[in-house]
Amino acid sequence: MNDRKKNLASTHPLYAEVLDFLYDEAELLDAGRFTEWLELMAEDLTYRMPARINRSRKAKADTTETEIFSDNIASLRLRVNRLGTDFAWAESPPSRTRHHVTNVRVQTTPNPDELEVSSYILVFRDRPTPASPSTYSGERQDILRKVDGRWRLARRTILLDQAVLTSRNLSIFF
Repeated sequence: MNDRKKNLASTHPLYAEVLDFLYDEAELLDAGRFTEWLELMAEDLTYRMPARINRSRKAKADTTETEIFSDNIASLRLRVNRLGTDFAWAESPPSRTRHHVTNVRVQTTPNPDELEVSSYILVFRDRPTPASPSTYSGERQDILRKVDGRWRLARRTILLDQAVLTSRNLSIFF
């Protein structure tokens, strides 16, 4: 068995499938179709955003010990369901977002039903209030898994470039 990972060329059919998945996901998020977005998730999903810490060049690499959020499929369902209630104050009225996905890299894994996907994201968020718009830049590290013939997000780690988030809340999805 070959345990080596293989980078897929942008001309590979699986690469095109991954791009379609990521673009469809961005469209669902920007349209506020969060229930449909949840259908893209695997039941054993981990969805997390570690806090970034600026360190000196001599210090070891970024730590991922502290998290801004760490969700699973159940907690994401709760977050999405809450958006439909009168208690989602941070999203009333809803934010307008635009997810830009670039620099997509796809690797095979030892599991033939899983792919490692890294991508850069730029997320613009505007609140229909006097608050300033927010822009988030970063990288997503994903595992996509084929389940019943469809790709599902099994793991996502979001690494924002910002070490300090100036937004009053972080109630959007990445």
